[in-house]
Amino acid sequence: MFTESRRIALLLLTHPSTQEWDHALKIENILQKKTPATAYRQANLIRKRLMMLNEEACKLIGQGDFEIATQLLLAAAIKHSRLLGDFLRDVYARQLRRMELALNSNLWDAFWVECAHRDGEIEHWSASTKEKLYQVIIRILVEAKYLDSSRKLNMTPPNLHPTVVSFLKQHGELEVLAAMKVSR
Repeated sequence: MFTESRRIALLLLTHPSTQEWDHALKIENILQKKTPATAYRQANLIRKRLMMLNEEACKLIGQGDFEIATQLLLAAAIKHSRLLGDFLRDVYARQLRRMELALNSNLWDAFWVECAHRDGEIEHWSASTKEKLYQVIIRILVEAKYLDSSRKLNMTPPNLHPTVVSFLKQHGELEVLAAMKVSR
């Protein structure tokens, strides 16, 4: 949701009141969604992710170049979802170390079993939730350019932009940086 995230980042930089937030989503329809409910749902998810970082990150996401913004959005998503960070570290990086160049759904299933051993609560999550989480993670990795497409799932880990590396180090986000910093 790059375009939507950029718009929400710019809105957040104005420190909107509740009324201004509502007006931007409902009247101005800044996310260009068909229904206000969809706009609010996406906007609130994006806001939660962006709030994991800081105002400097919002400026870089809202006004910065595409590569920096995309990588910072991935960092925000990793901070927002431990599952995503663990998947990058435990599955994506492992595949690269093995010189495997693609992901597959079997890797997700094995990862899910590992997660269930760490946290028994997820065993009770429905199969549809498990599948939806997989789809969301794959979509995030495609948008972040870590995968070439959601069909082929070929891994294409980008080099992190020096601005992103510097930002994450400066703000003590070493775990996030470690999850993002995968290479062949």
